Amino acid sequence: MAKKKSVFFCTECGGETLKWAGRCPACGAWNTVVEQNLPDRSARSSGGNSAFHSVRALSLTEIDTKEEIRFSTGMGELDRVLGGGAVQGSLVLVGGAPGVGKSTLLLQICNSLCRENKVLYVSGEESVRQLKLRAQRLGVSGSGLLVLSETGLEDVLQCVGEEKPDILIMDSIQTMYNGALDSPPGSITQVKDCTMSLMNLAKSQDLTVFVIGHVNKEGSIAGPKVLEHMVDCVLYFEGEQHSACRILRAAKNRFGATNEIGVFEMQNNGLAEIENPSQMLLSGRPDGAPGTCVTCVMEGMRPVLAEIQALLAPAPYGSARRSCNGFDYGRASMLLAVLEKRGGLKVSACDAYLNIIGGLTLDEPAADLAAVLALSSSYLDKPIAPDLTAIGEVGLTGELRVVNNLDQRLSEVQRLGFKKCVIPRRRGKQQQNTRSIQDLQIIEAANIGEALRAVLGK
Repeated sequence: MAKKKSVFFCTECGGETLKWAGRCPACGAWNTVVEQNLPDRSARSSGGNSAFHSVRALSLTEIDTKEEIRFSTGMGELDRVLGGGAVQGSLVLVGGAPGVGKSTLLLQICNSLCRENKVLYVSGEESVRQLKLRAQRLGVSGSGLLVLSETGLEDVLQCVGEEKPDILIMDSIQTMYNGALDSPPGSITQVKDCTMSLMNLAKSQDLTVFVIGHVNKEGSIAGPKVLEHMVDCVLYFEGEQHSACRILRAAKNRFGATNEIGVFEMQNNGLAEIENPSQMLLSGRPDGAPGTCVTCVMEGMRPVLAEIQALLAPAPYGSARRSCNGFDYGRASMLLAVLEKRGGLKVSACDAYLNIIGGLTLDEPAADLAAVLALSSSYLDKPIAPDLTAIGEVGLTGELRVVNNLDQRLSEVQRLGFKKCVIPRRRGKQQQNTRSIQDLQIIEAANIGEALRAVLGK
């Protein structure tokens, strides 16, 4: 009996090797290479040269340049992340931690999609009765919505051919399997093959497909990295276990930008859209407490106000500890070094903790100045005025640098009722434009020393 051919895959990047290795030669990850049997090509082919068909390349001038057909999902926050709505014939992958609300989000949008479209919801994890009970809890009506509890890919494709839906929702891709393959459901071979079949289905029939994907311990989509390259859009649903705030972020989007976010709140009857995330993130802010400062960051084209909290305490055993939640650890260490060298504060002997309220992750330099002020406020035990914000990038020499979209950020700060804002010093025409904002006092500083004296009197 002939031995079945096999190949070794990396579960992180999808790279293939001919033999097992403890470390993936492509991405360098350890203990991620697994063995999978190759499918029997002779059993799947239609035989001879009949499998080939004639193709014709098109000139770029012959291709119709009309815009893609978009439609609303019924949720403005989801439409924002998708780039203005879902695109007909696209394949969208939605990932996130267990219980974050992936299935809830896709089942909720069915209530709006079913008004003008025929939707087929396929679940490999729940029975049709469980789907009905969850739909009743979310207030989703059953008209125009077809449900199917199936894990076999062939049965799902047959149902799609018979019902001919406009939108297909697959929950989840790890539960689907192709009977022609020997691999178990959830394996690399099965996930790749099922995703490829769904992609061909979406492109050939202009069928919009939403696929739910589980995540691994590192927070990335479970399965090979090539899975994310195959789909048109990758959305990550983020949220802390003990927080009701949920953030939908696009990691890849072939039909729009990838820097937009959607903000939701998990309630008893499902997900509710948060049209003003700044107001929600700043609710419950303590009055007169040292170690807190507000900044304005750009999430796509939307300015969002975020609260940065800092705590400095003497290190009990001589070795200082650093901890960050929602803020880059390396950048926080750099700001602490600049604060001690250029600001004159002996923070090296203190434990330092930085926390971003609401589960946000600040990854742009515009939050540097607010983090420095929050750290200094905690060190000096002096509270910052509750109506003051800070926007600016901090350099290694302690200088403050202007960030992009400053006027738009200042308008958002003024709209939410703040009276003062510390920004880097601007000159010429840019300075005149900044001072034209009414009811907002602009405090300009050239370095962190001037900013500390203006805010804390240091």
